[in-house]
Amino acid sequence: MGEIVRLRRLFLLLVAIAAGFAVLLARLLWLQLGPAESRGAGTAWASAAVRQRVDALVLDTGRGRFLDREGRPLTGVPAQGMAVFPRAVSGRRLEREALGRLAEALGTEPERLAGWLQSLRGPAFWSGDGAVGRPQALTGAQAEAIRRLALPGVYALPFVRRYAADLEPLHAIGYVSQDPERMAALYGGRIGRRRLAPWEPMGGSGLERSLDRFLHGAGPTLAVRHRTAGGRDMAGLGLRLVRPGGGTFPLMVRTTIDRRVQRAAERALDRAGVRAGAVVVLDAANADILAMVSRPIFDPSRIGKPGTDARNHALTGYPPGSVFKTVTLAAALETGAARKGERFRCDGRYGRYGLKCWKREGHGVLDAKQAYAQSCNVAFAAMAERMDGRALEDTAERLGLARRVGWHTERFVDGRPLRLLPEEEAGAVFASPDDGKDGGVRTGAGIGQRDVRVTPLQAANLVVTLLNGGKVRAPRLVSEIRFADGRLLTRLPIQTAPSPKGAIRRETALFLLDAMESVVAEGTASEAVARLGGKVAGKSGTAETGLSGPPRHHHWFVGYGPLTRPRYAAAVLIEDQPAGLRNRAVQVFGDLMAELLGEHSF
Repeated sequence: MGEIVRLRRLFLLLVAIAAGFAVLLARLLWLQLGPAESRGAGTAWASAAVRQRVDALVLDTGRGRFLDREGRPLTGVPAQGMAVFPRAVSGRRLEREALGRLAEALGTEPERLAGWLQSLRGPAFWSGDGAVGRPQALTGAQAEAIRRLALPGVYALPFVRRYAADLEPLHAIGYVSQDPERMAALYGGRIGRRRLAPWEPMGGSGLERSLDRFLHGAGPTLAVRHRTAGGRDMAGLGLRLVRPGGGTFPLMVRTTIDRRVQRAAERALDRAGVRAGAVVVLDAANADILAMVSRPIFDPSRIGKPGTDARNHALTGYPPGSVFKTVTLAAALETGAARKGERFRCDGRYGRYGLKCWKREGHGVLDAKQAYAQSCNVAFAAMAERMDGRALEDTAERLGLARRVGWHTERFVDGRPLRLLPEEEAGAVFASPDDGKDGGVRTGAGIGQRDVRVTPLQAANLVVTLLNGGKVRAPRLVSEIRFADGRLLTRLPIQTAPSPKGAIRRETALFLLDAMESVVAEGTASEAVARLGGKVAGKSGTAETGLSGPPRHHHWFVGYGPLTRPRYAAAVLIEDQPAGLRNRAVQVFGDLMAELLGEHSF
């Protein structure tokens, strides 16, 4: 009897459970299929679930890092910043006292900080100057003060600063920006197995652009905050750091930049107050790029905005003025149009094409080396008119001009072409092949005017070519790429950049180097670099800009030092100077070499 009663109770319980499930199923079907006005409760449930969202802030994009030649970071520098998750602050206004203490820790005004907090629509780092995407790095004391305040939604968090603080942003490194259309066109949404987000930064110029396909890494490191509908941290979750797995990425790109040389070049331009121009310093033995400075300074976080210039002036062609007389003299000696001991007479005017010498009364009688040292326009116009245009163009190409000479390969480690300096211009001697047939055009080109264009990189490399007996090197900006764990991915070997036209004779190269010594010893640069006591050599140049308005000039100097066992070959360009002003590039070159060679006098 007792067993029957127990079975009946069990049966009734199962019926009750089944009935409950039936009612629940009917209610769910009603919410799905019933009238819209009856689905309010279901919508409320869904909305409540959606409001339990996740806020995320990128601490590190995971992008590959650039290092200097010693392995110190040029990009990807660890720092700490103040991060704010505004939904944790909204509805709980910071007390005036807390806001004041936070502003004091940051070194800013409470009103400015309050305005910034109110403007936020999502998590962000405090930038200090209002620049988007450029967090202000905190000192250790500032970070500790923020932690002690323990304000809701306000944290001192580690982040990776893209660019080093002890150097100006390097045009050679370039900048990154968001470009979803270009991202899709180049990569179709993925690199290898990794899917790329449309908003992910990609290279816009410099090495950031040329090596972009190697720099995207494994993904970002995020600060993730799980919040409730009320904006509070979810119990047991709070703020967490989410990192991509693996030790392979980001890749480490070792450049050839020498931090000491780079900073010396920046200081030399600063002392002279140069607003527009460039300095390039190459290793005299192999043309490795030790420094590349371009002015105006550019701000990677304000590309396209007034007051910043992303164009790399070191890779842009300009009229070289008398620097090009190096090519004219080489062409004359190589073709036999002039001899080393030949005498030229300068009375201040060439007598044709309205061409004059810079020295109004003339130089009198000079031989070829003296004409180079004194930068005599009349002598070099005569040399240029004796040759055909092809001789000038061919010699320029043999010396690494009128073509791009930066390091490149048709098949890199991934099987695709690579050119490290994508913005490098080729320059020119004549605007068209027929121009070289005109004697007036040739004489203008022979003194570095008319349509002649040379980049500061080419000008510095011209000196390296002479120091290497006429062999043209390919300036290199990257030496190797490694994985994050130190394993080698690939090396970029030193290259030569021979011309199909061949090379100049070693004898000619040595004569030109001797002539450069004469420029400093007794020629146009003797006063400006006299303090270096015969340790450097080079060639000055002053070129008309060709722009409308009052006459203005570009100032140039190219050279090397020390004379025995040269280590540095450099080119200095100062743009758009008033006519009649003494060549300022000579002084900048002197200051630069004085610092590099340990002969400070400032």
